[in-house]
Amino acid sequence: MVEDSQIEATVSPFAVKKGEIKTFDGKDGYVSMQQIINKINLGHINELHFAILEILNEFEFITSRQLCQILNTKGVEYGTQDKLNNKLEQMVKSKMLTRYFFSSLEEGKGTYRVYCLEKMGKYLLTSRGIECKWQPSDNTKPVGMIKKRLAGNQILLAYLRKVKAFDEYTVKPALTAKTLGKTFRATGGSVKLTKNGKSIIFVFEVIRREDDWEKKLEDKMKFYGDFYNNFQLGDSGYNALPQLIINCEDEKHIVETYKNIVMKGLEIPKIKLYFTTDLRQNKESLADTLVEFKLDAETNKYKMINVELKLLDI
Repeated sequence: MVEDSQIEATVSPFAVKKGEIKTFDGKDGYVSMQQIINKINLGHINELHFAILEILNEFEFITSRQLCQILNTKGVEYGTQDKLNNKLEQMVKSKMLTRYFFSSLEEGKGTYRVYCLEKMGKYLLTSRGIECKWQPSDNTKPVGMIKKRLAGNQILLAYLRKVKAFDEYTVKPALTAKTLGKTFRATGGSVKLTKNGKSIIFVFEVIRREDDWEKKLEDKMKFYGDFYNNFQLGDSGYNALPQLIINCEDEKHIVETYKNIVMKGLEIPKIKLYFTTDLRQNKESLADTLVEFKLDAETNKYKMINVELKLLDI
């Protein structure tokens, strides 16, 4: 598997492209539970398959490369990525998982596949007493929502693998905007970092250049503003204000996003607002992957600067 630092991409694979569509790449047809049971009895479905199902149950959408990284961190043996891909193909044929790819008129078929649960996968998880809220309509989510999840996965895995102070992650953290009476989720997940007995939580909001993204950003920032401006100890399970980090597609997108926030008066006085991008997560160290905006006294204009955080060292 290619290491993050060896990736030479200039455009994030999780950026939304104009006219991009999601295309089904799974298997049609019927598979009975008896067929699945026979495969379990013969050892063709084993603990590795169940480990994969549990990961999909947690993350909802995932690439095979991300799956490899998670299995590595869990110490689960799977051989090579090619062998894992063969296992995934078997699981797709058995209707435990299904698969999609993205394509656009400009760039054609995408280079990676996205995996998610299918009905047999849910049945098997439930049979082991594992809560699984998956339903078929989950797989109908649009390109923008899926790519937000994939970008969020990449962030969580980067912190898990590269930050010494990493403690734990939450894939879909829930926060409450009390005044608006709305519970919402951070699209990029959250990580808890602990050092010398002190902890801080980073909450990640993933922004994509999907249709009407500026309006979606405005709506989400209003929720965050409500949460932070009315925060009290214990709200949404937090004992201190979590740090909000907005993850954009690229450097230009950071500027576009911050401009929208300022022009619409959506700044949050109680916190510093940090930004990052998908490709910044590929750095060997995450210590300089965050940026913030500061007012330049000479030009009276906001300037984007890198933030050095030793807490994010390897």
